[in-house]
Amino acid sequence: MRARILAPENRKWLTLVAVAFGLFMIMLDNTVVNVALPSIRRDLGISISELEWVVNAYALTFGVLLLSGGKLADLLGRRRIFIVGLVIFTASSFFCGIANSAGLLIGARVVQGVGAALMNPATLSIITATFPPRQRGTAIGIWAGVSALALAIGPLVGGVITEHINWSWVFYINIPVGILGILAARVFIDESRDESLEQRLDLPGLVTSAAGLFALTYALIESNDRGWGSTLVLSLFVIAALFLIAFVLLERHQRLPMLDLGLFRNLTFAAANTVMLLIGLAMFGMFFFVSLYVQNVLGYSPIQAGATFLPMTLLIILIAPNAGRLSDRLGPRAMMVPGLILVSLSLLLFSMQDETSTFWSLLPALLVGGLGMAMAMAPTTAAAMGSVPVDKAGVGSAVINSMRQVGGSIGIAVLGAIVATQFDPDRPTPHDFVNGFQLSTRVAAGIAFAGVLVAAFGVRKVRTQPAHQPAVEPA
Repeated sequence: MRARILAPENRKWLTLVAVAFGLFMIMLDNTVVNVALPSIRRDLGISISELEWVVNAYALTFGVLLLSGGKLADLLGRRRIFIVGLVIFTASSFFCGIANSAGLLIGARVVQGVGAALMNPATLSIITATFPPRQRGTAIGIWAGVSALALAIGPLVGGVITEHINWSWVFYINIPVGILGILAARVFIDESRDESLEQRLDLPGLVTSAAGLFALTYALIESNDRGWGSTLVLSLFVIAALFLIAFVLLERHQRLPMLDLGLFRNLTFAAANTVMLLIGLAMFGMFFFVSLYVQNVLGYSPIQAGATFLPMTLLIILIAPNAGRLSDRLGPRAMMVPGLILVSLSLLLFSMQDETSTFWSLLPALLVGGLGMAMAMAPTTAAAMGSVPVDKAGVGSAVINSMRQVGGSIGIAVLGAIVATQFDPDRPTPHDFVNGFQLSTRVAAGIAFAGVLVAAFGVRKVRTQPAHQPAVEPA
Protein backbone atom coordinates (compact mmCIF):
# COMPACT_ATOMS: atom_id res chain seq x y z
CA MET A 1 0.00 0.00 0.00
CA ARG A 2 1.32 3.42 -0.98
CA ALA A 3 2.26 5.90 1.71
CA ARG A 4 -0.68 8.24 1.02
CA ILE A 5 -1.40 8.45 4.73
CA LEU A 6 1.83 10.39 5.27
CA ALA A 7 1.47 14.13 5.69
CA PRO A 8 2.65 16.01 2.57
CA GLU A 9 5.36 17.72 4.65
CA ASN A 10 6.84 14.31 5.59
CA ARG A 11 6.19 12.65 2.24
CA LYS A 12 8.27 15.10 0.24
CA TRP A 13 11.35 14.38 2.37
CA LEU A 14 10.84 10.65 1.79
CA THR A 15 10.64 11.48 -1.92
CA LEU A 16 14.07 13.09 -1.55
CA VAL A 17 15.40 9.93 0.16
CA ALA A 18 14.07 7.79 -2.70
CA VAL A 19 15.70 10.04 -5.29
CA ALA A 20 18.98 9.96 -3.33
CA PHE A 21 19.28 6.17 -3.77
CA GLY A 22 19.52 6.52 -7.54
CA LEU A 23 21.68 9.63 -7.42
CA PHE A 24 24.19 7.95 -5.09
CA MET A 25 24.69 5.06 -7.51
CA ILE A 26 25.08 7.35 -10.53
CA MET A 27 27.75 9.50 -8.94
CA LEU A 28 29.55 6.60 -7.21
CA ASP A 29 30.13 4.92 -10.56
CA ASN A 30 31.93 8.03 -11.84
CA THR A 31 34.87 7.29 -9.52
CA VAL A 32 34.53 3.88 -7.83
CA VAL A 33 35.96 1.96 -10.81
CA ASN A 34 39.21 3.92 -11.16
CA VAL A 35 41.23 2.17 -8.44
CA ALA A 36 39.98 -1.26 -9.59
CA LEU A 37 41.40 -0.86 -13.12
CA PRO A 38 44.76 -2.65 -12.54
CA SER A 39 42.95 -5.71 -11.14
CA ILE A 40 40.47 -5.67 -14.02
CA ARG A 41 43.34 -5.56 -16.50
CA ARG A 42 45.12 -8.50 -14.86
CA ASP A 43 41.99 -10.67 -14.59
CA LEU A 44 40.64 -10.02 -18.10
CA GLY A 45 43.99 -9.62 -19.88
CA ILE A 46 42.90 -6.47 -21.70
CA SER A 47 44.93 -3.70 -23.30
CA ILE A 48 45.46 -0.17 -21.96
CA SER A 49 43.17 1.35 -24.59
CA GLU A 50 40.41 -1.12 -23.70
CA LEU A 51 40.93 -0.27 -20.04
CA GLU A 52 40.46 3.42 -20.81
CA TRP A 53 37.13 2.63 -22.45
CA VAL A 54 35.94 0.84 -19.30
CA VAL A 55 35.87 4.33 -17.77
CA ASN A 56 35.09 6.37 -20.87
CA ALA A 57 32.18 4.26 -22.14
CA TYR A 58 30.16 5.14 -19.04
CA ALA A 59 31.09 8.84 -18.93
CA LEU A 60 30.61 9.30 -22.67
CA THR A 61 27.17 7.69 -22.85
CA PHE A 62 26.10 9.52 -19.70
CA GLY A 63 27.10 12.93 -21.07
CA VAL A 64 25.70 12.37 -24.57
CA LEU A 65 22.21 11.26 -23.50
CA LEU A 66 21.53 13.68 -20.61
CA LEU A 67 19.45 16.08 -22.71
CA SER A 68 17.40 13.22 -24.14
CA GLY A 69 16.86 11.82 -20.64
CA GLY A 70 15.59 15.19 -19.42
CA LYS A 71 13.16 15.52 -22.31
CA LEU A 72 11.87 11.97 -21.86
CA ALA A 73 11.29 12.66 -18.14
CA ASP A 74 9.18 15.73 -18.94
CA LEU A 75 7.37 13.92 -21.75
CA LEU A 76 6.62 10.46 -20.32
CA GLY A 77 6.66 11.12 -16.56
CA ARG A 78 9.55 11.83 -14.22
CA ARG A 79 8.93 8.95 -11.81
CA ARG A 80 8.47 6.52 -14.70
CA ILE A 81 11.74 7.49 -16.40
CA PHE A 82 13.57 7.53 -13.06
CA ILE A 83 12.44 3.95 -12.34
CA VAL A 84 13.24 2.79 -15.90
CA GLY A 85 16.73 4.28 -15.51
CA LEU A 86 17.15 2.54 -12.15
CA VAL A 87 16.15 -0.83 -13.62
CA ILE A 88 18.57 -0.43 -16.55
CA PHE A 89 21.41 0.71 -14.30
CA THR A 90 20.89 -2.07 -11.75
CA ALA A 91 20.66 -4.82 -14.38
CA SER A 92 23.71 -3.58 -16.27
CA SER A 93 25.69 -3.48 -13.00
CA PHE A 94 25.12 -7.23 -12.68
CA PHE A 95 26.48 -7.80 -16.21
CA CYS A 96 29.50 -5.59 -15.43
CA GLY A 97 30.23 -7.81 -12.43
CA ILE A 98 30.04 -11.10 -14.35
CA ALA A 99 31.94 -9.78 -17.39
CA ASN A 100 34.74 -12.10 -18.52
CA SER A 101 35.96 -10.05 -21.49
CA ALA A 102 36.67 -6.44 -22.38
CA GLY A 103 33.82 -6.35 -24.91
CA LEU A 104 31.17 -7.48 -22.40
CA LEU A 105 32.43 -5.12 -19.69
CA ILE A 106 32.59 -2.10 -22.01
CA GLY A 107 29.17 -2.91 -23.46
CA ALA A 108 27.64 -3.20 -19.98
CA ARG A 109 29.25 0.13 -19.02
CA VAL A 110 27.59 1.75 -22.06
CA VAL A 111 24.21 0.45 -20.87
CA GLN A 112 25.00 1.75 -17.36
CA GLY A 113 25.53 5.18 -18.93
CA VAL A 114 22.09 4.96 -20.58
CA GLY A 115 20.48 4.22 -17.19
CA ALA A 116 22.38 7.08 -15.53
CA ALA A 117 21.35 9.53 -18.27
CA LEU A 118 17.69 8.64 -17.71
CA MET A 119 17.93 8.89 -13.92
CA ASN A 120 20.06 11.98 -13.42
CA PRO A 121 17.83 14.70 -14.94
CA ALA A 122 14.79 13.07 -13.34
CA THR A 123 16.29 13.43 -9.84
CA LEU A 124 16.43 17.22 -10.02
CA SER A 125 13.14 17.62 -11.87
CA ILE A 126 11.35 15.46 -9.25
CA ILE A 127 12.80 17.68 -6.50
CA THR A 128 11.73 20.82 -8.37
CA ALA A 129 8.20 19.49 -8.85
CA THR A 130 7.94 18.25 -5.23
CA PHE A 131 9.38 21.09 -3.14
CA PRO A 132 8.01 24.65 -2.96
CA PRO A 133 10.44 27.48 -3.81
CA ARG A 134 11.05 28.30 -0.12
CA GLN A 135 12.49 24.79 0.50
CA ARG A 136 13.91 23.99 -2.93
CA GLY A 137 17.39 25.31 -2.15
CA THR A 138 17.58 23.15 0.98
CA ALA A 139 16.50 20.04 -0.94
CA ILE A 140 18.99 20.75 -3.74
CA GLY A 141 21.67 21.29 -1.08
CA ILE A 142 21.01 17.78 0.26
CA TRP A 143 21.03 16.51 -3.36
CA ALA A 144 24.46 18.15 -3.86
CA GLY A 145 25.73 16.65 -0.58
CA VAL A 146 24.70 13.12 -1.62
CA SER A 147 26.35 13.66 -4.99
CA ALA A 148 29.59 14.90 -3.40
CA LEU A 149 29.63 12.03 -0.89
CA ALA A 150 29.32 9.43 -3.65
CA LEU A 151 31.99 11.07 -5.82
CA ALA A 152 34.47 11.43 -2.99
CA ILE A 153 34.12 8.02 -1.32
CA GLY A 154 34.14 6.22 -4.68
CA PRO A 155 37.94 5.79 -4.82
CA LEU A 156 38.08 4.75 -1.15
CA VAL A 157 35.23 2.22 -1.54
CA GLY A 158 36.75 0.91 -4.77
CA GLY A 159 40.15 0.50 -3.15
CA VAL A 160 38.80 -1.37 -0.12
CA ILE A 161 36.61 -3.70 -2.21
CA THR A 162 39.37 -4.42 -4.74
CA GLU A 163 42.01 -5.15 -2.09
CA HIS A 164 39.84 -7.20 0.28
CA ILE A 165 37.13 -8.82 -1.89
CA ASN A 166 37.17 -8.69 -5.72
CA TRP A 167 36.78 -5.98 -8.37
CA SER A 168 33.45 -7.48 -9.49
CA TRP A 169 31.88 -6.29 -6.23
CA VAL A 170 32.54 -2.69 -7.26
CA PHE A 171 29.55 -3.30 -9.56
CA TYR A 172 27.58 -5.81 -7.48
CA ILE A 173 27.12 -3.28 -4.65
CA ASN A 174 24.79 -1.34 -6.97
CA ILE A 175 22.27 -4.19 -7.07
CA PRO A 176 20.81 -4.02 -3.52
CA VAL A 177 20.94 -0.21 -3.58
CA GLY A 178 19.13 -0.20 -6.93
CA ILE A 179 16.40 -2.58 -5.72
CA LEU A 180 15.79 -0.43 -2.63
CA GLY A 181 15.67 2.65 -4.84
CA ILE A 182 13.07 1.09 -7.17
CA LEU A 183 10.84 0.14 -4.22
CA ALA A 184 11.22 3.55 -2.58
CA ALA A 185 10.43 5.35 -5.86
CA ARG A 186 7.24 3.31 -6.30
CA VAL A 187 6.08 4.11 -2.78
CA PHE A 188 7.14 7.70 -2.17
CA ILE A 189 7.43 9.56 -5.50
CA ASP A 190 4.35 11.07 -7.13
CA GLU A 191 4.23 11.16 -10.92
CA SER A 192 4.68 14.52 -12.66
CA ARG A 193 5.24 15.55 -16.27
CA ASP A 194 5.07 18.48 -18.67
CA GLU A 195 1.33 18.89 -19.31
CA SER A 196 1.62 21.15 -22.36
CA LEU A 197 -1.15 20.57 -24.90
CA GLU A 198 1.07 18.93 -27.51
CA GLN A 199 4.09 16.73 -26.87
CA ARG A 200 6.42 14.70 -29.06
CA LEU A 201 10.03 13.51 -29.03
CA ASP A 202 12.31 15.73 -31.10
CA LEU A 203 14.22 13.03 -33.02
CA PRO A 204 16.29 15.42 -35.22
CA GLY A 205 17.33 17.30 -32.08
CA LEU A 206 18.13 14.06 -30.26
CA VAL A 207 20.30 12.72 -33.12
CA THR A 208 22.23 15.95 -33.78
CA SER A 209 22.84 16.71 -30.09
CA ALA A 210 23.91 13.12 -29.38
CA ALA A 211 26.24 13.02 -32.40
CA GLY A 212 27.72 16.44 -31.60
CA LEU A 213 28.30 15.69 -27.92
CA PHE A 214 29.69 12.23 -28.73
CA ALA A 215 32.20 13.69 -31.20
CA LEU A 216 33.18 16.47 -28.79
CA THR A 217 33.65 14.12 -25.83
CA TYR A 218 35.52 11.55 -27.94
CA ALA A 219 37.84 14.28 -29.27
CA LEU A 220 38.60 15.46 -25.75
CA ILE A 221 39.33 11.91 -24.59
CA GLU A 222 41.59 11.15 -27.55
CA SER A 223 43.45 14.49 -27.32
CA ASN A 224 45.22 13.30 -24.17
CA ASP A 225 46.90 10.42 -26.05
CA ARG A 226 47.09 11.69 -29.63
CA GLY A 227 47.62 15.42 -29.05
CA TRP A 228 45.46 18.38 -30.04
CA GLY A 229 46.93 18.54 -33.55
CA SER A 230 46.21 14.95 -34.63
CA THR A 231 44.04 14.40 -37.71
CA LEU A 232 41.51 12.31 -35.77
CA VAL A 233 41.08 14.88 -32.98
CA LEU A 234 40.77 17.82 -35.37
CA SER A 235 38.28 15.88 -37.52
CA LEU A 236 36.19 15.04 -34.46
CA PHE A 237 36.14 18.70 -33.40
CA VAL A 238 34.93 19.69 -36.89
CA ILE A 239 32.24 16.99 -36.80
CA ALA A 240 31.18 18.10 -33.32
CA ALA A 241 30.95 21.73 -34.43
CA LEU A 242 28.86 20.85 -37.50
CA PHE A 243 26.41 18.69 -35.57
CA LEU A 244 26.07 21.15 -32.67
CA ILE A 245 25.48 24.05 -35.07
CA ALA A 246 22.87 21.91 -36.84
CA PHE A 247 21.29 21.17 -33.43
CA VAL A 248 21.03 24.88 -32.58
CA LEU A 249 19.56 25.72 -35.99
CA LEU A 250 17.06 22.87 -35.75
CA GLU A 251 16.01 23.81 -32.22
CA ARG A 252 15.47 27.44 -33.24
CA HIS A 253 13.02 26.38 -35.96
CA GLN A 254 11.39 23.29 -34.44
CA ARG A 255 7.78 23.78 -33.34
CA LEU A 256 8.36 21.47 -30.34
CA PRO A 257 12.12 21.49 -29.69
CA MET A 258 13.93 19.12 -27.33
CA LEU A 259 15.78 22.11 -25.83
CA ASP A 260 13.86 25.35 -25.56
CA LEU A 261 16.62 27.85 -26.38
CA GLY A 262 14.31 30.55 -25.05
CA LEU A 263 15.33 29.38 -21.55
CA PHE A 264 18.71 31.06 -22.15
CA ARG A 265 17.01 34.43 -22.57
CA ASN A 266 16.71 34.33 -18.80
CA LEU A 267 19.99 35.92 -17.66
CA THR A 268 20.08 33.97 -14.38
CA PHE A 269 19.61 30.61 -16.15
CA ALA A 270 22.33 31.42 -18.68
CA ALA A 271 24.72 32.73 -16.00
CA ALA A 272 24.14 29.77 -13.62
CA ASN A 273 24.87 27.30 -16.42
CA THR A 274 28.02 29.20 -17.38
CA VAL A 275 29.17 29.11 -13.75
CA MET A 276 28.53 25.34 -13.60
CA LEU A 277 30.56 24.89 -16.80
CA LEU A 278 33.45 26.86 -15.27
CA ILE A 279 33.25 24.88 -11.99
CA GLY A 280 33.46 21.65 -14.00
CA LEU A 281 36.41 23.03 -15.99
CA ALA A 282 38.32 23.98 -12.86
CA MET A 283 37.43 21.28 -10.34
CA PHE A 284 37.10 18.02 -12.32
CA GLY A 285 40.62 18.46 -13.64
CA MET A 286 41.81 19.25 -10.11
CA PHE A 287 40.28 16.05 -8.68
CA PHE A 288 41.84 14.00 -11.47
CA PHE A 289 45.35 15.44 -11.20
CA VAL A 290 45.48 15.70 -7.40
CA SER A 291 44.71 11.97 -7.33
CA LEU A 292 47.60 11.32 -9.73
CA TYR A 293 49.86 13.69 -7.80
CA VAL A 294 49.38 12.05 -4.41
CA GLN A 295 49.92 8.55 -5.87
CA ASN A 296 52.71 9.17 -8.40
CA VAL A 297 54.66 11.87 -6.55
CA LEU A 298 53.86 11.45 -2.85
CA GLY A 299 53.62 7.63 -3.06
CA TYR A 300 50.11 7.18 -1.64
CA SER A 301 48.25 3.89 -2.12
CA PRO A 302 44.84 3.97 -3.90
CA ILE A 303 43.04 3.76 -0.53
CA GLN A 304 45.16 6.57 0.91
CA ALA A 305 44.53 8.66 -2.22
CA GLY A 306 40.77 8.18 -1.85
CA ALA A 307 40.92 9.03 1.85
CA THR A 308 42.83 12.24 1.11
CA PHE A 309 39.64 13.84 -0.23
CA LEU A 310 37.53 13.02 2.84
CA PRO A 311 38.08 16.40 4.61
CA MET A 312 36.76 18.19 1.52
CA THR A 313 33.86 15.75 1.24
CA LEU A 314 32.82 16.06 4.88
CA LEU A 315 32.70 19.84 4.60
CA ILE A 316 30.55 19.64 1.47
CA ILE A 317 28.16 17.18 3.14
CA LEU A 318 27.84 19.30 6.28
CA ILE A 319 27.64 22.72 4.67
CA ALA A 320 25.86 22.19 1.31
CA PRO A 321 22.34 21.80 2.85
CA ASN A 322 22.84 24.97 4.92
CA ALA A 323 24.18 26.80 1.87
CA GLY A 324 21.05 25.77 -0.01
CA ARG A 325 18.90 26.99 2.88
CA LEU A 326 20.70 30.34 3.00
CA SER A 327 20.36 30.75 -0.76
CA ASP A 328 16.58 30.40 -0.32
CA ARG A 329 16.70 33.32 2.10
CA LEU A 330 19.45 35.55 0.69
CA GLY A 331 19.42 34.65 -2.99
CA PRO A 332 21.90 32.34 -4.76
CA ARG A 333 24.37 35.08 -5.74
CA ALA A 334 25.08 35.87 -2.08
CA MET A 335 26.43 32.30 -1.66
CA MET A 336 27.91 31.71 -5.12
CA VAL A 337 30.30 34.69 -5.19
CA PRO A 338 32.14 33.98 -1.89
CA GLY A 339 32.04 30.24 -2.62
CA LEU A 340 33.75 30.69 -5.99
CA ILE A 341 36.34 33.02 -4.44
CA LEU A 342 37.19 30.23 -1.97
CA VAL A 343 37.39 27.69 -4.82
CA SER A 344 39.89 29.96 -6.60
CA LEU A 345 41.93 30.31 -3.39
CA SER A 346 41.89 26.53 -2.89
CA LEU A 347 43.32 25.97 -6.37
CA LEU A 348 46.08 28.51 -5.68
CA LEU A 349 46.92 26.59 -2.49
CA PHE A 350 47.11 23.35 -4.49
CA SER A 351 49.48 25.07 -6.94
CA MET A 352 51.98 25.60 -4.08
CA GLN A 353 52.47 21.84 -3.47
CA ASP A 354 55.70 20.10 -4.53
CA GLU A 355 57.60 16.80 -4.09
CA THR A 356 58.09 17.41 -0.34
CA SER A 357 54.43 18.07 0.50
CA THR A 358 52.52 16.04 3.07
CA PHE A 359 48.86 15.51 3.87
CA TRP A 360 49.08 18.39 6.35
CA SER A 361 50.28 20.80 3.69
CA LEU A 362 47.43 19.64 1.43
CA LEU A 363 44.82 19.99 4.18
CA PRO A 364 44.28 23.80 3.95
CA ALA A 365 43.61 23.52 0.19
CA LEU A 366 41.18 20.63 0.80
CA LEU A 367 39.31 22.48 3.55
CA VAL A 368 39.06 25.77 1.66
CA GLY A 369 38.00 23.89 -1.48
CA GLY A 370 35.34 21.92 0.39
CA LEU A 371 33.89 25.09 1.91
CA GLY A 372 33.91 26.87 -1.45
CA MET A 373 32.33 23.96 -3.33
CA ALA A 374 29.64 23.59 -0.66
CA MET A 375 28.79 27.29 -0.88
CA ALA A 376 28.79 27.42 -4.69
CA MET A 377 27.37 24.16 -6.07
CA ALA A 378 23.90 23.94 -4.51
CA PRO A 379 23.05 27.67 -4.98
CA THR A 380 24.24 27.50 -8.62
CA THR A 381 21.97 24.53 -9.25
CA ALA A 382 19.11 26.19 -7.36
CA ALA A 383 19.55 29.39 -9.41
CA ALA A 384 19.31 27.46 -12.67
CA MET A 385 16.37 25.29 -11.61
CA GLY A 386 14.50 28.19 -10.02
CA SER A 387 14.64 30.23 -13.22
CA VAL A 388 12.81 27.68 -15.42
CA PRO A 389 9.11 26.76 -15.36
CA VAL A 390 8.44 23.65 -13.28
CA ASP A 391 7.05 21.81 -16.32
CA LYS A 392 10.43 22.28 -18.03
CA ALA A 393 12.36 21.04 -15.00
CA GLY A 394 13.58 17.87 -16.73
CA VAL A 395 15.21 19.81 -19.57
CA GLY A 396 16.54 22.44 -17.14
CA SER A 397 18.07 19.70 -15.02
CA ALA A 398 19.61 18.04 -18.06
CA VAL A 399 21.21 21.32 -19.19
CA ILE A 400 22.82 22.09 -15.80
CA ASN A 401 24.09 18.50 -15.50
CA SER A 402 25.37 18.53 -19.09
CA MET A 403 27.28 21.72 -18.31
CA ARG A 404 28.97 19.99 -15.38
CA GLN A 405 29.81 16.86 -17.41
CA VAL A 406 31.03 18.74 -20.49
CA GLY A 407 32.97 21.20 -18.32
CA GLY A 408 34.60 18.29 -16.50
CA SER A 409 35.62 16.55 -19.73
CA ILE A 410 37.06 19.75 -21.19
CA GLY A 411 38.78 20.55 -17.89
CA ILE A 412 40.59 17.21 -17.68
CA ALA A 413 41.67 17.49 -21.33
CA VAL A 414 42.80 21.13 -21.12
CA LEU A 415 44.63 20.75 -17.80
CA GLY A 416 46.14 17.50 -19.06
CA ALA A 417 47.52 19.33 -22.10
CA ILE A 418 49.01 21.98 -19.79
CA VAL A 419 50.63 19.32 -17.59
CA ALA A 420 52.05 17.64 -20.71
CA THR A 421 53.81 20.85 -21.81
CA GLN A 422 56.17 20.48 -18.83
CA PHE A 423 57.21 16.89 -19.64
CA ASP A 424 60.32 15.71 -21.42
CA PRO A 425 58.68 12.89 -23.43
CA ASP A 426 61.89 10.86 -23.38
CA ARG A 427 62.58 11.17 -19.63
CA PRO A 428 59.47 12.19 -17.66
CA THR A 429 60.16 12.72 -13.96
CA PRO A 430 58.06 13.46 -10.86
CA HIS A 431 59.60 16.96 -10.91
CA ASP A 432 58.22 17.50 -14.43
CA PHE A 433 54.78 16.36 -13.28
CA VAL A 434 54.89 18.75 -10.30
CA ASN A 435 55.77 21.67 -12.61
CA GLY A 436 52.84 20.81 -14.86
CA PHE A 437 50.54 20.28 -11.88
CA GLN A 438 51.43 23.69 -10.43
CA LEU A 439 50.87 25.48 -13.75
CA SER A 440 47.57 23.69 -14.45
CA THR A 441 46.13 24.46 -11.01
CA ARG A 442 47.01 28.15 -11.43
CA VAL A 443 45.11 28.13 -14.74
CA ALA A 444 42.21 26.37 -13.00
CA ALA A 445 42.20 29.10 -10.33
CA GLY A 446 41.81 31.70 -13.08
CA ILE A 447 38.92 29.74 -14.59
CA ALA A 448 37.18 29.56 -11.20
CA PHE A 449 37.66 33.31 -10.69
CA ALA A 450 35.96 33.94 -14.05
CA GLY A 451 32.97 32.21 -12.42
CA VAL A 452 33.03 34.87 -9.68
CA LEU A 453 32.51 37.60 -12.30
CA VAL A 454 29.75 35.70 -14.11
CA ALA A 455 27.88 35.06 -10.83
CA ALA A 456 28.31 38.63 -9.59
CA PHE A 457 26.97 40.26 -12.76
CA GLY A 458 24.66 37.60 -14.19
CA VAL A 459 22.75 35.90 -11.36
CA ARG A 460 19.69 37.59 -9.90
CA LYS A 461 17.41 36.59 -7.04
CA VAL A 462 15.31 33.72 -8.31
CA ARG A 463 11.57 34.13 -8.64
CA THR A 464 9.20 31.24 -9.23
CA GLN A 465 8.49 30.84 -12.95
CA PRO A 466 4.71 30.96 -13.49
CA ALA A 467 4.57 29.73 -17.10
CA HIS A 468 2.80 26.48 -16.17
CA GLN A 469 1.59 24.95 -12.97
CA PRO A 470 3.30 21.70 -11.96
CA ALA A 471 1.17 18.73 -12.79
CA VAL A 472 1.31 16.18 -9.99
CA GLU A 473 -0.65 13.00 -10.33
CA PRO A 474 -1.61 10.93 -7.30
CA ALA A 475 0.77 8.03 -6.76
